[in-house]
Amino acid sequence: MTAPGVEDDVREKRPLTERRLHPVTPLRRAWAPVAVLIGWAAHDPDQTQRQLARLTTTMLLVALAVLIPAAALYGFLTWWFTHFAVTDSELRIRTGLLFRRTAHIRLERIQAVDVTQPLLARIAGVAKLKLDVVGTDKKDELAFLGEDEARALRAELLARAAGFAPETAHEVGEAPSRELLRVPPRVLAVSLVLTGATWGALAAALVVPPVLWLATHSVWTVLATGVPLLGAAGASSVGRFVGEYDWTVGESPDGLRIDHGLLDRTHETVPPGRVQTVRIVEPLLWRRRGWVRVELDVAGSSNSVLVPVAPREVAESVVARVLPGATVPPRSALSRPPRRAGRCAPVWWRGYGLAVDDSVFAVRQGLLRRRLSLVPHAKVQSVRLTQGPWERLWRVADVEVDTGANKTVTARLRDAQEAARLLREQAERSRTGRRDARPDRWMA
Repeated sequence: MTAPGVEDDVREKRPLTERRLHPVTPLRRAWAPVAVLIGWAAHDPDQTQRQLARLTTTMLLVALAVLIPAAALYGFLTWWFTHFAVTDSELRIRTGLLFRRTAHIRLERIQAVDVTQPLLARIAGVAKLKLDVVGTDKKDELAFLGEDEARALRAELLARAAGFAPETAHEVGEAPSRELLRVPPRVLAVSLVLTGATWGALAAALVVPPVLWLATHSVWTVLATGVPLLGAAGASSVGRFVGEYDWTVGESPDGLRIDHGLLDRTHETVPPGRVQTVRIVEPLLWRRRGWVRVELDVAGSSNSVLVPVAPREVAESVVARVLPGATVPPRSALSRPPRRAGRCAPVWWRGYGLAVDDSVFAVRQGLLRRRLSLVPHAKVQSVRLTQGPWERLWRVADVEVDTGANKTVTARLRDAQEAARLLREQAERSRTGRRDARPDRWMA
């Protein structure tokens, strides 16, 4: 009979099967020495121009004959010395040519496993595996794997994190998904046209450079200012359309799956039970069409958008999948601050609202761009009351709740007595919510 714990130790001591990345990976990493040279040249363009003027054709050919093999050798060696293996309890990644680095990623700490495919990777039939891990800001990744291998490894990691035995994790496969929402390209394009940030960035890109030219008559000043403004305008319109193209939300046992992208295809997962805050955003020009945008705060994950644009009823049905048991409070259920709060925030105080029920702490902010933030009681880490001297004079206060995603949601300018009562009641709701919450686990 095997003593408790000995079986786990024996299992960990079994020889591991280490795997390498896809053979196309050296081509990606070979660009590193070239990027260093480009960075050096851009740092001192005058010196670079003088050095290039001295080069003869023979010297240039010799430099290329040295640089290309050196870059190829670097790419090959970094690929050769990179291995990964999946044990019973962790994913191990060994990297480094001169300085070795071994990452031990505990499977139960994995928040999300995303598969991304940049345009060239899609052409080559490879994909990048990104992992969100609790307690780390930087994503660990495996780039690149074969497309089928990346999906199989993702399914295996999620199965092991859910508690399946290693010998059966390979057989579990990827959990089936049921489509909940698909954003038509036309609706996405119209929503971007009706977004104020798009027009603001475009107006700045068209107005600021001519004004600077009239003021300075300096081409470099105009270029240094105009190019970033044009880039911002493109990112807020064309960039968002390309990134959010064919946005699809599907439901599966391992969470909500999000697929999107025109050129770079991304497959993300919103882990179950990890969502700390849901925001329903309603820009001014969207209200006539009844459209909203849904954003997320997920602990330890970079996933921030759930639905780029959708009718409010459809968006609320998706929110109900993310926050089981929670309902989005109607506008009539949101109570405004007292009228004297206008002394602290003239006009804008009318955009504040609050609703608290058995499942969520709901706060509304904004007049032109409304934002309704929903925080499940079980996700509240701390709650506090803040009151400045001017607020004390008018007997109002703010109630702030902090979530596990290091974010704060604030109920602004509540009556002072109401705020004190909210403070006590929310602390109790948070305790009971955490006690009764379901465990955060994959495929639970």
